[in-house]
This record gives sequence, structure tokens and C-alpha cells, in this order.
Amino acid sequence: MSIGANTIIVDSDFHPLDLQLRLDNPNVGDKKSVIIENDVFIGMSVLILKGSHIGAGSIIGAGSVVTGYIPPGVVAAGNPARIIHKL
Repeated sequence: MSIGANTIIVDSDFHPLDLQLRLDNPNVGDKKSVIIENDVFIGMSVLILKGSHIGAGSIIGAGSVVTGYIPPGVVAAGNPARIIHKL
């Protein structure tokens, strides 16, 4: 796996969305695992959000925001990242 500079990978919201929960306990947020399979190339300044899954051999374009499932063997880019080319 190759990860470009300034890439951020998060598995949490870091805070609750509900106002009262946020006021009572601001450090508790929804959490979901991030899965990045083998031979993935992640471009510079990519944001990968909780619950995302990037399939083996895929390429994520610079500056993209990954919010869900990216299948194996594709190029994905944009906000939100979507498939733009199959390898």
C-alpha cells in the first residue's frame, strides 16, 4: 500500500451528532472500521471516512473523499469518490 502526503484516515465521527449527547460527552462518536486491502495506491490529501472499504489494487485520486465501498481494481476520485476507470 502507498499513501500520499496529507492523507487522513478516520474511523470515528469524534463527536455525537445529537446535541444533548454532544454537550454531555463531546468525545464519544459513532465508530466503524476502515478496510484498505493489499496493493492500494492512495493519492495525496485523500480523506477516508469511517466505514470505508477500498478493494485490492485500487487507486484513489488525489484530494478525494472516500465514504463507502470502492471495489478492487478501479480508479476512484472525487468528492465523494466514485469509479472513473476500471484497471
